[in-house]
Amino acid sequence: SGETVVVRPADGVTTEKKQLTKQRRVVVTGVGVVTPIGDEVDVFYNNLLEGISGISEIEAFDCAKFPTKIAGEIKSFSPDGWVTPKISKRADKFTLYLLTAGKKALADAGITEEVLGKLDKRRCGVIVGSALGGMRDGLEALRVSYKKINPFGIPFATTNIGSALLAMDLGWMGPNYSISSACATSNFCMLNAAHHIITGESDVMLCGGSDAAILPIGLGGFVACGALSKRNSEPTKASRPWDINRDGFVIGDGAGVLLLEDLEHAKRRGAKIYAEFLGGSYTCDAYHFTDPHPDGSGLALCIERALAQSGVAKEHVNYVNAYGSSTPRGDLKEFRALIHCFGKNPELRVNSTKSMTGHLLGASGAVEAVATVKAIQTGWVHPNINLENPDEGMDTNVLIGIKKEPLDIKVALSNSFGFGGHNSSILFAPYKCI
Repeated sequence: SGETVVVRPADGVTTEKKQLTKQRRVVVTGVGVVTPIGDEVDVFYNNLLEGISGISEIEAFDCAKFPTKIAGEIKSFSPDGWVTPKISKRADKFTLYLLTAGKKALADAGITEEVLGKLDKRRCGVIVGSALGGMRDGLEALRVSYKKINPFGIPFATTNIGSALLAMDLGWMGPNYSISSACATSNFCMLNAAHHIITGESDVMLCGGSDAAILPIGLGGFVACGALSKRNSEPTKASRPWDINRDGFVIGDGAGVLLLEDLEHAKRRGAKIYAEFLGGSYTCDAYHFTDPHPDGSGLALCIERALAQSGVAKEHVNYVNAYGSSTPRGDLKEFRALIHCFGKNPELRVNSTKSMTGHLLGASGAVEAVATVKAIQTGWVHPNINLENPDEGMDTNVLIGIKKEPLDIKVALSNSFGFGGHNSSILFAPYKCI
């Protein structure tokens, strides 16, 4: 609703459009995950709080010839009850993870069959993506003959298939597409999903990401980049953001999906509210294939734009779920960007979920957003396990230690960055009825 305003374009043609008199507020009403430390949200977050690592020796294939033999592998996943057998038999793992997490987010939000039937499906959408998608089954079949390739191989390998299948299953006819921006994929999907709600185009949006790259081609590719940790003898200690002995990130599989909803729509159906989405931003370093800009300017610009776009004062941010991937250069650049943006705020606390899950690639932003809203809900922030010897210049008054901490969060920031210089930042806060 809003007042009608007259718009007179340069060609003199008069048109009318509706101008919203009040910006719609966006809230998180449901979350779902599939991770190396749990497929149920409460289990996942409790394991984070207890400092339980999901990193172990790879069992999915023989990795004896690889210099890296560890990963955040999912070893007890089943899509039963969440994904139809017909799809389960054909889909790649990254799609199954995504569909399962999406359905769990719906269930968590109280979107039962009865509620689903009452929604205006023209105003419900899905934006979920993947950094790498999937070609596993096709590559394996090709070793035998191209005739062995599944006719559905290409559709199930594309990054948009999760969005498409969720929409087909739910009958949701609103905005539906996939964004792929490397390890910033989930954040880009969430920011675009929120935009569709804020502009009044949609009431409800499922958003997030998924990846399943623990395969010979995935492991080998990241080994070739020189990006992975080789701490094979101590898997649970391999991912160690900001620790001076870090030697690279640990690849992981998983998916995360959030249900974003227009506040008034959520209130009308009596939904529980985890947190409020305040806004965010994205930038590009425009510098290098894999390395962040040496001065961290792109990261800082992204955070500053997120604050400006959201109307949040920097002193109100007292929790950051950082990208913190455990890479020698990346960790330093992000920390310096945080200090540049927030100074030495005595209330600021920073952690990295990747210290326990490993790096879930395109899923990382959504899984870490779930961790962020759970921190808001519970009042507890998880530890940075393995932060035993902080690197030079790291402020231990800012970085959370190896034990969980209570925190009354005012505003939380969740960062995700990706190969190609993609930067993204999202701000969440406790929901306040104002």
